[in-house]
Amino acid sequence: MKKYFSLFLALFLPILVFAQANDYTRFVNPFIGTQTDETGALSGSTFPGATMPQGMVQLSPETEQMVTWDPCSGYDYNKDVIYGFTHTHLSGTGCTDLIDVSLMPVSEEVTPEQLKNADFGQHYTHENESARPGYYQVFLQESSVNVEVSATVRTGITKYTFPEGKPQTVVLDLDRGIYRGDAYYSGRRYYDIIQAQIRIVDDHTVEGYRVVCGWAKLRKIYFRAEFSKPISKHILMNGGLNVGNSDVVNGRTLRAALSFDSIDNQELIVKVAISPVDNDGARKNMLAEVQSWNFDEYVKNAHDVWQKELSRIDIEGTDEQKTIFYTGLYHVLMQPNTMSDVDGRYMDTNFEIKQMPEGQTYHSTFSLWDTFRAAHPLYTLIAPDIAAQFVRDMVLHHKTYGYLPIWDLWGQDNYCMIGNHAIPVLADAILAEIPGIDVEEAYQAMVESSTRSHYNSPFEIWEKYGYLPQTLQNESVSITMEQAFDDACVALVAKKLGKSEDYERFYRRSMFYKNLFNPETGFFRPKDENGNWIEDFDPLSYEQPCFVEGNAWQYMWFVPQDPQGLINLFGSKKTFLKKLDENFTLTATSGEVNGNASGFIGQYAHGNEPSHHTVYLYNFAGKPERTQELVEQVRSEFYRATPCGYAGNDDCGQMSAWYIFSSLGFYPFHAGSAEYVIGTPLFKKAVLHLENGKDFVISAPNKTPEKIHVKSVKINGKPIKDYKLTHKQILEGGTLEFIMK
Repeated sequence: MKKYFSLFLALFLPILVFAQANDYTRFVNPFIGTQTDETGALSGSTFPGATMPQGMVQLSPETEQMVTWDPCSGYDYNKDVIYGFTHTHLSGTGCTDLIDVSLMPVSEEVTPEQLKNADFGQHYTHENESARPGYYQVFLQESSVNVEVSATVRTGITKYTFPEGKPQTVVLDLDRGIYRGDAYYSGRRYYDIIQAQIRIVDDHTVEGYRVVCGWAKLRKIYFRAEFSKPISKHILMNGGLNVGNSDVVNGRTLRAALSFDSIDNQELIVKVAISPVDNDGARKNMLAEVQSWNFDEYVKNAHDVWQKELSRIDIEGTDEQKTIFYTGLYHVLMQPNTMSDVDGRYMDTNFEIKQMPEGQTYHSTFSLWDTFRAAHPLYTLIAPDIAAQFVRDMVLHHKTYGYLPIWDLWGQDNYCMIGNHAIPVLADAILAEIPGIDVEEAYQAMVESSTRSHYNSPFEIWEKYGYLPQTLQNESVSITMEQAFDDACVALVAKKLGKSEDYERFYRRSMFYKNLFNPETGFFRPKDENGNWIEDFDPLSYEQPCFVEGNAWQYMWFVPQDPQGLINLFGSKKTFLKKLDENFTLTATSGEVNGNASGFIGQYAHGNEPSHHTVYLYNFAGKPERTQELVEQVRSEFYRATPCGYAGNDDCGQMSAWYIFSSLGFYPFHAGSAEYVIGTPLFKKAVLHLENGKDFVISAPNKTPEKIHVKSVKINGKPIKDYKLTHKQILEGGTLEFIMK
């Protein structure tokens, strides 16, 4: 017997080991980014629950009795109480919304008074908690209920295991949502429930909806919940009003306590399908995605889908490096989110129900001020089919809204942040020549979004003055810098399409940034409408009304469209390098530091997006070795395979995308150009499995942790001398070879 067992091991153990080694999901730790650091600063504002790539559902626990802006995801690894499990979340954002359709199990009979007070928080420990892609589990101490959750694209599946002999109750709360911490204590909510409903359809089914005004205005969410066992009794409540034996309740503060027979078994499964359109959409989503009651089947399906998505990139590295890398890829691919039902219907910006062509999906959650920089270029590179869908959806947004999205959430524009950074996303996709895009239609949307004035974008003033006067437009320096960049992206596409008049116009506008440079101070400064510098300027201060989430040091480098022009403003490379060096060494502060700024190296703040390209500027001034040193410093200091693993909000995957590109050895410095600049690789080998069937291999055979400087770099045997790489070169496949020193 031992002989045959040994033969079995010899034959099959290598196969098992190989299978495990190629399971990319085992390197994903959904807890990375969920913990505040020792200073109390939020690490990443991610959530550990179950979701699918671009999923509509994100089923995850809330550790906040009242979800506020810190953490926006509703989950903080430092907390030890869970108050509910809701079906929608945002990952890594600096502002919050969603947190819809809360369920909470309790092993007791719930009274109307308890339901009115809605305090069902229960303690848990991380020793009895686990998570992986498409699966989350936790043991609730007070009720002794084990909770397991999984998800399809539009449905959350929860499995409760109750203690033997105890009552089985599930509390449905439609009043849980988002509160501003300071506002809540003065009695005001950040969001307002306009109307809601809970309806008992039959003894296994509950349906309902709520209409919410929050970060996204007039947001509608419908749901259908089906239970594996019959509901033996229920309590429905509107605020403090118990509606008795009614099977429906309408109002604004709705809760239900649903009881189940506990005699036969301890397991209860609930499936919750959601829809942004109507209850019929939720029913169809349920029917299409979750007919089975086999919980493990959904867990396996989620694993397989994530495995396929994560396998787009292979890397050779340590387990810690792989954990940071694949968790980052996981966080990028979670959104933008599906926002159409299985039948293709979705709600547009005019609150009208529209129909996608058969087989197509509409998306939302475009955190563009963050994600245009690296997250969207990563989609363009490794998942161009999905990137093309995003472009199409932004153009659809433009058709009804009048301009491309600023920050699109649940199909509505919450108009958060500045610039119009859908423009570089469209430009990058067009210049990369990814298939599936109506180029002329997309270009027209870019032009109209750059000439049709709206809040924060007064284009008549822009073209009249050649900058935005602070006396006419608040946040004028930041907007001037970012608008000039967007105009450069329009110019690049105009040039490609042979539209010479447009090219000249938008190229001229892309140089407007120079009009706010003060050579005496070496900073971009605000002016009034008469061209006078505005006094009381402090480059260290985050309180300057001319900047957004940064100071003059961080914004002085935001000229990715024209780094040579920026160098020329300083008079010489030597003077430029001196200022750039000071940026990474000056630790002085002035007043309060903006809450979004963290991960400091001098004035460089990796925890917020305006700084993200800055470490690569040395390439353009003849000191690529300094870029390589800073890339390594950021990688090693601000990314960890721990719950406190990010230096700031992950911002829908942007923080993660920076790491992915920068560990591969190149970065989209000018996002929107379909080009990359060379950095320094982290791995001996990485392989991009491109959608055209080719592989692009990044090789650094003599790479060691000590060797961070690049001696030479070749693509398919030909030297790269300008430290630039094009999207076209990557798509041709082959090898990018680094020799390290």
